[in-house]
Amino acid sequence: MTSDKSSSEKKGYGKLGLFAVLICYSFDQITKWYVDSTLEVGQGVAVIPDFFDIIHVRNTGAAFGILQGMPESLRTPFFLVITVLACAMVFFMLRQISATSVFTRSSFYLIIAGALGNLTDRIRLHEVVDFLNFHIGRFYWPAFNLADVYITIGIVYLLIYTMVSGRKEESKE
Repeated sequence: MTSDKSSSEKKGYGKLGLFAVLICYSFDQITKWYVDSTLEVGQGVAVIPDFFDIIHVRNTGAAFGILQGMPESLRTPFFLVITVLACAMVFFMLRQISATSVFTRSSFYLIIAGALGNLTDRIRLHEVVDFLNFHIGRFYWPAFNLADVYITIGIVYLLIYTMVSGRKEESKE
């Protein structure tokens, strides 16, 4: 009886998760579209002077510009395969975790939304639109987008959860 309840709870969370993925994905794509349609590449607007700008940047590589020198004919297929494999792994892991692990499931949904958001850019534009630019004076953090934020939050939560749950298991022994 409990497995039926757990299965139906997972389906309910799955539908809610799919909705959350669609909302996050849409918000990512809308913000990128807005930046792309209102700012030329390289153009920006200071939001908080000497700290935060919105600037239209294109990234042909991965995080922080890694792999930018890879030829486009290899780059897009490479990122497509990596994203599909990562999403497949996340879906597999989602099936393995308890329906009650809401935060863990949410972190996986954020990772999926972010991966799909950046993959859409790569397929459509052969590069990713970045626009969030934090800096202190002349010291700049590489520009990023909402998809990157979703992926980072999801991964950080999973790391914290893994460390905390590992400590709980050690204390039980």
